[in-house]
Order: sequence, then structure tokens, then C-alpha cells
Amino acid sequence: MSRLPHPDPDELRRDPLPLRGRTALVTGASRRGGIGHAVARRLAALGASVYLHHHVPHDAAMPWGADRPEDVVTSVREALGDPGARVEAGPGDLSDPGAPAELVATAASALGGRLDILVANHALSGSDGTLDEIDAAMLDAHWAVDTRSVLLLVQAHARLRPAAPGGRVVMMTSGQDMAGGMPGEIAYALQKGALASITRSLAAPLAARGITVNTVNPGPVDTGYLTGDAYDAVAARFPAGRWGMPDDPARLIAWLTTDEAGWITGEVINSEGGFRR
Repeated sequence: MSRLPHPDPDELRRDPLPLRGRTALVTGASRRGGIGHAVARRLAALGASVYLHHHVPHDAAMPWGADRPEDVVTSVREALGDPGARVEAGPGDLSDPGAPAELVATAASALGGRLDILVANHALSGSDGTLDEIDAAMLDAHWAVDTRSVLLLVQAHARLRPAAPGGRVVMMTSGQDMAGGMPGEIAYALQKGALASITRSLAAPLAARGITVNTVNPGPVDTGYLTGDAYDAVAARFPAGRWGMPDDPARLIAWLTTDEAGWITGEVINSEGGFRR
């Protein structure tokens, strides 16, 4: 016989808007072709109010180019599930050590004074290489954006939010601990690996504040960074014969922010569609 009562039937029925009344900050949500945008739309569809962080100069310097922030905001607003929820957005250069705390405070203020959910999706692209090619500047640049800023965002989120159940942190890694690693992107792989490694160490102190923390590895996702034969070669390594799309990891990340995932913390979760390395 169970020592605990079975859940009430009403608890077993899914709320169509499980994030109604919650607030979320999604970083790196500056392109409609990116994971951050897909996550933000999922959170909005589940009822949350969402603040979108962007750093347009980074994307403008990349081959894929930058979106207009207002177009990204419009797309996320179209997905809102709760007519009382809202979508706000603002810039932030997270290589600045003071920017993470400022961003958390700005997002919370814009969304009514508090922040429940932090999805740290941003990352630095480029400025990297093999073991023979990297230098101190590359390592420092990736440390500042890919790792230091994420930990400072988590710190600011934990300090701002009153200790209470329902807090969520989701960080992002890139599968560099899997077979094969990322020998051509040593600086990026090192700093993303640090996030995976620190996940369990963050879980205990954040649990005392009612916050779960998990890290998601989305595997190769088609965000527009690869084309031609190289694109086809990656697609062939998925059992489904296609790349992951931004909404594939977004569904997992959105679920991790709901109450249904409240017993999951300190985990690095792979969402790769069976990708064969």
C-alpha cells in the first residue's frame, strides 16, 4: 500500500495554461530562426509573460544576420495564450560583467516586479578554433559570455526572487561531453562544458530558494548556420533524416519550467533525436 495518497483527479488533469501568471526571461532571443525565439513562443503559449533579451550587434556580425527586435516581439506576442500576459524586450551586452544583474532587474521590472523563470540561451559564436589556433583572447571572450554571464544571471535571479516554489533555471550546453567532442571549437566547448559540470553544484543552493536548475543539450539544431553538403551530411546522422528544429528543444525547455517538472533538478538532459556521432 502506498504511504502517500494518490493525487486528486483534478491534479492529474492538465491545465492548458500551466504558466499563467508566471514571468520569464529568455536570453539570446534575437532571431526568429533561433532556439531562444522558439522557447519564448512556447512559454508565451503556456500563459507566461516573457522578456526577450537581444544583442543585435552579435547577430549582425554573423553570416545569418540580425532580425529586427520588434519583429521577434511580434512573433512571440502572436503566441500568447493568456490575454493578460505581455511580451517585452531589451538589449544587453552580456560580456559586460555588470550586464547580467542589470538585465534581470530590468526584466523583472518590465514584467511586474518579479521573475520566475530564467532560460539562459545566449552564446558567443565565432572567435574560436582548434587547440593550435586558440589564444587567450578567444578563451576570455567565451568565458565572459558563455559561462560567467550565465552564472551571474543565475545569481541575480536567485537574489531577486523570494524563496518560494516554482522558480526555474534552464541553461544550455552543446553536447561537447558526448563522443567526438568539439575539437574545432575548443573555447566554446570548454565554457559550455563548465555549465554542464556546475549544474549539480547549483542545484542544492537553488533548491533552498524554491528554484530548480537543469541544463539542456539540444544537439545539432537548424538555426541557419550550415548549408549545402555539410548540412545534408549532418541530417543523415539523425535517424529521422532531418536536423533538429528550434521547436524540438523548446518543447522540452518549456516543460521543464512547468510544475510537472518540479521534481527534476541538477540534470543535464540531451534532446538530440538519436543523433549518431
